[in-house]
Amino acid sequence: MDIILKYFPYLTEEQCRQFAALYDLYTDWNAKINVISRKDIENLYEHHVLHSLGIAKLIRFRPGTTVMDLGAGGGFPGIPLAIFFPETTFHLIDSIGKKVRVATEVANAIGLKNVTFRHARAQEEKQMFDFVVSRAVMPLTDLLKIIRKNISPTQRNALPNGLICLKGGELGKETMPVKNKTIIHHLNEDFKEEFFETKKVVYSVVRS
Repeated sequence: MDIILKYFPYLTEEQCRQFAALYDLYTDWNAKINVISRKDIENLYEHHVLHSLGIAKLIRFRPGTTVMDLGAGGGFPGIPLAIFFPETTFHLIDSIGKKVRVATEVANAIGLKNVTFRHARAQEEKQMFDFVVSRAVMPLTDLLKIIRKNISPTQRNALPNGLICLKGGELGKETMPVKNKTIIHHLNEDFKEEFFETKKVVYSVVRS
């Protein structure tokens, strides 16, 4: 928890309680259903929770914003973001049912009221949202094609509605086709741990 408070010191008591509960919940569920690498569970807060909150360094969702987390797995980045933005609604979708179950159980255990879940492929989801977030599930251009139908034309945030991805490594070739509509935010500017040296938040406008 300390690493979360280091970078986000103004959390409410309820947010602190919810973040603090994640370690035991994920450790327990991970022993039954592998949603996080067994070697990496000790790094839950740095590699998964704080990494998810990197999106909050790019944008602060306004109350009433709707967000879909595509390929949410066990709940990242959706669950940490739902804790951080209690007035934003999150819809977590994944094609693997047992991972959706873990995310649902964790959210219920900490009392999250602003999340919904669906076991489905991205192509099956027809609802519209202000933003789609994702953690490196596929190349950017492929993801943009799939989620274009899900982006609402109604704007309510400082950034135009679009896709926000957590990615790592060299992205020049991947972002080239959409470079004029894309912003790359380097997380090593915000988080000083070595893990974030190559980590980025990639934002792409979907409707221009």
